[in-house]
Amino acid sequence: MGVMKINPFYFVVQISFDVISSFIIFFLLSSVSPSYGYDPLDPHGNITIKWDLLQSNPGSNDVKVSILNFQLYRHIEQPGWKMGWDWTGDEVIWAMQGAEATEQGNCSRFKGGQLPHCCEKSPFIVDLLPGAPYNMQTTNCCKGGILSSMIQDPSKFGAVFQMSTSAATNESGFHMPENFTIGVPGYTCAKPVQVAPSKYSSDGGRRWTQALGTWNVTCMYSQFLASTSPKCCVSLSAFYNSTIVPCPKCSCSCQGLPGAKCVKFGETPSLLRQIKDLNRESPSFVRCSQHMCPIRVHWHVKQSYTHYWRVKITVNNLNILKNYSQWNLVALHPNLKSLIQVFSFNYEPLNQYGQINDTGMFWGIEYYNDMLLQEGESGNVQTEMLLLKDPDMFTFREGWGFPRRILFNGDECVMPPPDQYPGLPNTAQLGAQLSFSTILFLLWLLILCAE
Repeated sequence: MGVMKINPFYFVVQISFDVISSFIIFFLLSSVSPSYGYDPLDPHGNITIKWDLLQSNPGSNDVKVSILNFQLYRHIEQPGWKMGWDWTGDEVIWAMQGAEATEQGNCSRFKGGQLPHCCEKSPFIVDLLPGAPYNMQTTNCCKGGILSSMIQDPSKFGAVFQMSTSAATNESGFHMPENFTIGVPGYTCAKPVQVAPSKYSSDGGRRWTQALGTWNVTCMYSQFLASTSPKCCVSLSAFYNSTIVPCPKCSCSCQGLPGAKCVKFGETPSLLRQIKDLNRESPSFVRCSQHMCPIRVHWHVKQSYTHYWRVKITVNNLNILKNYSQWNLVALHPNLKSLIQVFSFNYEPLNQYGQINDTGMFWGIEYYNDMLLQEGESGNVQTEMLLLKDPDMFTFREGWGFPRRILFNGDECVMPPPDQYPGLPNTAQLGAQLSFSTILFLLWLLILCAE
């Protein structure tokens, strides 16, 4: 029996390869920030905090702060933004217009006279509510922290406030704060970056003044940071198939799991649970279901004509306590480029990649259905859309008539598996059944004739 020779060079190469591969994988995983939320449907979307230094005197600094929502379809709903930062020194806020600090803090080091508006090292600032006194307002303020998306209402995508700050000691100059947050789950803010100074005109453009310095802070959204579980799911049906494909089981949670709160049909949550705090998001109590999602989107292929086809979309709110104001829905389907008409909803295509027009945004009509009410008879909104059959791609086969992706309020919904999509009737099987029936009928005739 021969002895197998072992080449030691093979083991050295193999071990080196494994070590290098492990190092590369570790480097790639460690270099990707878990907070980075790139969205291919809105590649340039972000919330920008613009910090303008208007005046800088030995004893005080006047600052104008703008928060701008540059996202196409994500908006900030109640309870609104809550901006925070860390002072690098011992600065305090003496006065503020258009917003207010949530805490005054310890101002005991100031003796006599008027105390500062806020002495916190890490202040939190909130927007004023609508109807605030005029002497406390600034332009584009006082919306309760709500910011619309760029497409839904371009006039309400920003908020502005002004403040006068100074250091508690005799330290002069201006120091940009750090560690910015906006107080909305899912958003992470980068470090301040100095940019070209902002310019302002008060006489229609005849004369322009500019800030002494401008810094931008970019905040990005990540659905994985916003919630540990999805918030919506999709069910499907079609006129050519009697099967209704429900939302996948446990799409958002499962009954019986820790933290899973649901209300059975016929029951209502206790009054204590329904107490609402305007400064906090409403508690989540959903109607018990197999998917446990607060939002269900149903896509129904309703009808087929000679040159057109019709789709019905229904959005159901299964949240017992929460209404959704300024809701929106984003759908991805290749035939949206041939959309003819949308009923009862507003619609805008999202053309982010030139000629590729397969994504669109739906939202409610103001004062009609822009508010998705809590679960119940009125807890739904629906629309129908008419699409032209594109001869180069249209088909009902292989689930082509159903969406590729659905997003509600910027969060992606759980889709059923493609192999469960309602399919066309199997014509081959029907033909086989008819052939077998025909054979039986002929045999029966032969037996009768033989008798």
